[in-house]
Amino acid sequence: MTTPTSSPTLVLIAGHWLGAWAWDDVLDHLDADHLDAVAMTLPGLDDTDPRRTAKTLDDQVAAIRSVVAQHGDRPVVLVAHSGANAPVSLILDRHPELVARVVWIDSGPVAHGSVFAPDFPEGLDELPLPSFDALGQQASLDGLSVKALERFRAKAVPEPATVLRQPVELANPARHHIPTTLVCCSISGEQVVELARTGHPMFAAVSPLTDVDIVDLPTGHWPMWSRPLDLAKVIQSAALQT
Repeated sequence: MTTPTSSPTLVLIAGHWLGAWAWDDVLDHLDADHLDAVAMTLPGLDDTDPRRTAKTLDDQVAAIRSVVAQHGDRPVVLVAHSGANAPVSLILDRHPELVARVVWIDSGPVAHGSVFAPDFPEGLDELPLPSFDALGQQASLDGLSVKALERFRAKAVPEPATVLRQPVELANPARHHIPTTLVCCSISGEQVVELARTGHPMFAAVSPLTDVDIVDLPTGHWPMWSRPLDLAKVIQSAALQT
């Protein structure tokens, strides 16, 4: 049995519109396995913060750094879903010594200079969760129940425009050598490898990685709701490799 003293802390970070609440079902299973796991809400996604729309990627990086510091600055396993890839890529670049492994959930590292939404209108300070019809054109909703969608809609927090417009500035090649697990859900691992090989912009930062495990977990883009037990098992397995 894995115990908190024999495995690194897991820090779970969800993507756009989501907070720590998005991991509740996964945490239930990780707690049952006695893993030391914490979910966090990135700055800008706390609906009680009156200044949340002014938060930046740098604020999000600082928050992740703070969570690591609370665990004694021991290397952690970062579990990053979807749009959390920008701040997590920055953490890997700035503090590679603090990351024992990164687990990307239907996501992956971003490339230097990446901007999530460079054309986002200047007159807007946030991006609300789109309709599910529109969202389904961008990311797979497979496996999500009506109840899960209702909870998503009720708890989603608009994404700050400052985060969407900020370029990701990366300079440290050490980030390429951090052990990595790619959990492929809405597209297969085989497709990810092929897209990376052919230089697809979304997967360009996968090619330089030197220590990568690829795990297929077929479902939609939000496996923490569609397959929480299976996702917890994948995360646990990744942690045990560390």
